[in-house]
Order: sequence, then C-alpha cells, then structure tokens
Amino acid sequence: MRRTTGSAHVARVKKTHVDSQGRRRVYESVYLRRTYREGGKVRHETLANLSNLANLSMLPDAAITAIEATLKGQTLVAAGSEFTLARSLRHGDGAAVATMARKLGLPELLGPACRSRDLVLALIISRVIDPASKLATLAAWPDTTVGVDLGVAEASTDEIYAAMDWLVNRQGAIEKKLAAKHLSGSANPARMALFDLTSSWVTGRCCELAQRGYSRDGKKGLPQINYAVLTDPQGRPVAVRVFPGDTADPIAFTEIVTVVRTTFGIDKLVLVGDRGMITSARIDALRQLNDDPDTAIDYGWISALRAPQIARLAADDGPLQMSLFDTQDLAEITHPDYPGERLIACRNPALAIERARKRSDLLASTDKLLAAIVGRVEAGRLSGAGEIGKAVGKALAKYKVSKHFHTTITDTSFTYHRDQAKIAAEAALDGIYVLRTSVEAATLDPAAVVQSYKNLANIERDFRIIKTDDLDLRPIHHRLEDRVRAHVFICMLACYLTWHLRKSWAPLTFTDEHPPARDNPVAPARRSAHADAKAATKHDPDDNPVRSFRGLLKHLATLTRDRIRYHDTDIEIDKLTEATPQQRRAFDLLDSPIPLTIAA
Repeated sequence: MRRTTGSAHVARVKKTHVDSQGRRRVYESVYLRRTYREGGKVRHETLANLSNLANLSMLPDAAITAIEATLKGQTLVAAGSEFTLARSLRHGDGAAVATMARKLGLPELLGPACRSRDLVLALIISRVIDPASKLATLAAWPDTTVGVDLGVAEASTDEIYAAMDWLVNRQGAIEKKLAAKHLSGSANPARMALFDLTSSWVTGRCCELAQRGYSRDGKKGLPQINYAVLTDPQGRPVAVRVFPGDTADPIAFTEIVTVVRTTFGIDKLVLVGDRGMITSARIDALRQLNDDPDTAIDYGWISALRAPQIARLAADDGPLQMSLFDTQDLAEITHPDYPGERLIACRNPALAIERARKRSDLLASTDKLLAAIVGRVEAGRLSGAGEIGKAVGKALAKYKVSKHFHTTITDTSFTYHRDQAKIAAEAALDGIYVLRTSVEAATLDPAAVVQSYKNLANIERDFRIIKTDDLDLRPIHHRLEDRVRAHVFICMLACYLTWHLRKSWAPLTFTDEHPPARDNPVAPARRSAHADAKAATKHDPDDNPVRSFRGLLKHLATLTRDRIRYHDTDIEIDKLTEATPQQRRAFDLLDSPIPLTIAA
C-alpha cells in the first residue's frame, strides 16, 4: 500500500557486475522514492524507476537532474536568465608575466611609483605576451587585464612617448642595479661577463640612428641600427647600448668598457667576446687601463684569434702543430706575440668536416660560373679584357673564394685554375681555433676557458629572443634617437623577464631542463635524453602535453576574467574561467596562485 506522507527524493544506486570475460561494469539506477518511519525504523518506498523512463526517452537526464534539485529545495530558473556575462578580458598570460615581474622586483627596479612607471611596466609585459608596435599595443590594452588593472587602458600616445623618455633617463640607474645583482658578488664569483653586437634593420627614412653598414641579419638594401648587449655568463641581459648602423664592433666594446668602469663602478671583470669584438687593439687599450694607477681596475678578457694569426702560429717553426691533437682536442701554447696571455688551441673534428664540405661546394659552384665565362669567350659572345674582367670579378665575388683561383685574362681569352697550395694550407687548419685570455690558469684551466668562450652561445640565444623568437624588436618604427634607445631597452628588459620565465617553465616546454655536462669542452653540446623524448612525443614522462614558450603563453591567454552582472540587482563580480591543469601548473612553477587582478 502506497504511503501518502513522507518526503520524496531521488536515489541513485550503483551496482557492479563482472561479465563472463572478466570485465567489470558499473550500472546506475535512478529511483524516485518516498521516505517514512514505521515502527521507529526508516523505510523507503519506490514511487518510480526514473532510469526506465530515461531509457524510453520519456524523461531526459536534464529533467531527472532538475527533479533532484527541486526536491532538495533549490529554486530553478531558466538558464541565462539570472545573470549576464558582461565582459571577458584576456588575463592568464599577462597575469603570469606580471607575477614573474613582481617576483624579480621589476617595478621597484624601474623606479618610484608613478604614471610613467605603470606605462613602462605595461609595455614590457605586453612585449613578452604579444609583441607589436606601440600603437597596436595601446589599442589592445582595453581588452586585457594588463591594461585595465595597471590603469593604462585609456592612455594616449603622448603618454606612451613621455613614458619612454622617462625610461631612457633612468636607464643608467636600472642597469647599475642589474650589474650589481648579476655581475659581482656571490651571483658571479668568476666575475665574468659576455658581450656582443648585433644589428636590426629600420623601415623608413627619418631615423636618426639608421645608417647603412654590415647587416648581421643579411638584410640588404635597408639602413640599420646596431645594439650591443652585456650579460652574465648564463646569458641574463644586464645592459644594452644602441649605436648607428655603421658602428664597428671594437667601438662598441670601448663604449661598454667605459660604462662598466664609470657607470657600474665595477673594478674587476673578465669580458668575453668574439674575435671581431675584442681585437688586439682593444686588448692593448685594456692593458693601458689596467696599468693606469688612476683607474685601479683589473679587466681580463677571453677572445679568439683571426685566421691569419692562427696561420702564423701554425708555420713550420710555430707552436701550433697538428701533433698537439694526437691524443686530445685542446692544448695550451704560448707565443711571444701575445705576452701575458695564454693561448688555448682547439680542434673540433665535426667542424673540420663541415668546413671541408662547405669549401668544396663553394669551389665547385665558382668553377661552374668561371667555366661558363670560358665558354662565352671561346664562342665570341664576350670579348675585351675589361668586359671579361668584370664578368670574372662578379663570379669570384659571389661565393667569396677568389683567393683560391689564379686567372689569366686577355682581350680574346680567359683561363683559370685552382691554387691547390692555398687550398691545402687552409684545409690543414680546418676545425682549428685558438682562444686567447689574460686569466691565469689557477683561476680558469684550459677546459674552463673553452667553456667560458662557448657561453657566447647564451648571448646569441638572447639575440634570437629579442629579434624573432619572442619579442620582435624589428622592424623599428621610431624616428628620434632616444625613442629608438627606449624601444631597444624595453626589449632588453622584456628579454630579462623571458629568460627567467623560460627557466621556470622548462618542465612545460621543450627546454632542456638538465643538459648533460660535456666531458670534452671542444665537442658540440648535446641535448639530454629527457629533452629528446619531449621533442619526439610532445609530452613529458607523465604524459602531460608540452608546448613551445610562445605556445604556452597563447594557452595561458585562454584563461579569461569575466565580469558577471546579476539581473534585478546592482551586483557585479569578476570571476576567472576554470583553469586547465597546465595553466595551474604554470602558476605553481612561479610559486603563485592564479591572481584575480594584476598589481603594479
């Protein structure tokens, strides 16, 4: 007999069944039941089997859920009728980069709190998450929490330019703090710094620094600027200087030595640069500074010799002989032309093979061009010593191997042949390079000198981050000299942020977390098996997906902050969308919860 009293509820009963094949299956039945007391005991009466009604398509799952909620005392309203999603702002990527900026103390590093500092901080964060021109960045700020929370969403172009001018005036003070943090003290016990120069092209005709010069990007036909970056041994950028596009490497080196000595106040440092940067003339200048009692400094260097200098060392009576490499790939030698310096001679077999291959290809390609000229002369289509000479000069210049050919030109003939003696002499030095340093062996042994020089790869990595991979410094749209300097400095500070983000997010990206140590410092660097596995499977050992650094930022950008407005009230609240496991882990690696707002 059915009861007419007692409260009704929805009961879900799960049952487990193991079939004949040993497979375990779980079934859920849903009942509408009434609960009542009988003789002091609680009884349940089944009023309906809701599972059967669902199986007959008479009662959809949503209706069962609604019945269950109603019986629990909840008031149901039509979906979307209780609130409105008023606005969504891009949040996750900006919040993560801002979190790292605060962790590094970047706002305090920039200067005292003010409108210009907020604008510069927003420009730096925006350069990391979405590099674009200043005007494009300004237009995007109202749609991001970076712009809204830092109070710059309604900034004007004049304010942007004023903030850039403010930053240029503070550049020396900012770099001095970075240098004190990373180039001296316990953070850099070797007292070593890397330095290199690169270039970027300029579009337009009015930039005060734009000049035509040697383009390290291979971009022909456009003026450029040069900029030099000073980093610690790990490649963390500390300072940057911008020069006209026709500035030579040694001039930039002289400038940075002056900055280190006078602006940073560092009196002991080892500067590492390539052979084009730290030349013999620059080394002589460093010696004079070191010997001057008024300067009271001790600057060392690690650089490399040029090919003609190596050839002189390898002469018949020179100290650089192939027998040095019979049992090892490096050896320390001396020569009276380099007083007070140690010379570390290295031979890389893989580099030797590559140089031999490249030379063979260039010679073969030049042979083909010269043979075509011989055919034209013999067929009478090209005559006159002047015209033949121009064609030959153009052919020899294309692949830059003219030193390996002998040519004979008359008004009616042209012949050529390879200079096998020169080719053999050059081939004998394939894969050989010689480093020069003033650092004593007690401080750096030969292997450590080689490793210190190879650390220049870290600054090359910075150049790729600044130029193309992450920050898109080029092309440069600014005209005034100080605005160009501010633009490059913003990119350098963004690179500083990116350096730390890449390190913290290594488990989520393809970055090699634990590159193997080199037993032989001359041998090429190798990736770890763990990094190779990540690259091959696109997942980590726990089967979590890994992404590129830029891909991770794009994924974080899908974490939005939504403004919810409740109907018939004055209540509006901000709420984050539910974070994915990878988004949560990205903030965990920064030792921070996911913030609702971005603080300056």
